[in-house]
Amino acid sequence: MPTILTSPKGRSLAYVRTEGSGPGVVFLGGFKSDMTGTKAVFLEDWAKRNGRAFLRFDYSGHGQSSGAFTDGCIGDWAEDAMAALEALTTGPQILVGSSMGGWIALLVARKMPARVHAIVGVAAAPDFTEDSMWPQLSAAQQQQVLQIGQTELAHGHDDQPYFLTRRLFEDGKRNLVLRDPLPLPFAVRLLQGTRDDAVDVSVPLRLMEHADCPDMELRLLKDVDHRFSTPRCLHLIAAAIEDVSATAPTAGA
Repeated sequence: MPTILTSPKGRSLAYVRTEGSGPGVVFLGGFKSDMTGTKAVFLEDWAKRNGRAFLRFDYSGHGQSSGAFTDGCIGDWAEDAMAALEALTTGPQILVGSSMGGWIALLVARKMPARVHAIVGVAAAPDFTEDSMWPQLSAAQQQQVLQIGQTELAHGHDDQPYFLTRRLFEDGKRNLVLRDPLPLPFAVRLLQGTRDDAVDVSVPLRLMEHADCPDMELRLLKDVDHRFSTPRCLHLIAAAIEDVSATAPTAGA
């Protein structure tokens, strides 16, 4: 059963924490995902087997945390991640960011670099509201967002409709990470499938080109999709965590 953390913003965030040695691992989930997903649960089992500290949690408006999904935005979910990191972990952590979680990890790193040991991005999607989601809306949908404040979409996995709000897009613009300098003074490992229909291969390549990072590597997997949840993919995520566990941040982090 999850425990509840009340964030400084008054949000009730559901979490499950595994005690163990460091550097600890924090899983940052994707857009409309929750902490019961395949990757989060696999990594929790991996952490338990290896005696490693691990944290998974739900952003506000997701899973078992408080709030409505349509009330949230990237900035809110980054605040949730930072609140969880501050209250529930000790020392620098390895942030494993899946899809939107990869963007959240970069926002956390920009705000709290001393609390980040390394980042593992899994189909990381920085700036996706601006660079992929908005352009993929039809002109009519864009007008709905601007004039009505939201537009309705069908969810790709469960076919349940959901809403994209004007606040989501406006807040996304305020939290872009691929426009301004992005110092990442620690190890970063990016894992990306070539058959990902949500995050194009150009995204991690752009991140590699843009970020100021002395130790960044990208691994491309042929014919792997956005879920990145086959047994082989899961073990590659664990291997990336093990790889960065032995690294040390550069001076000034």
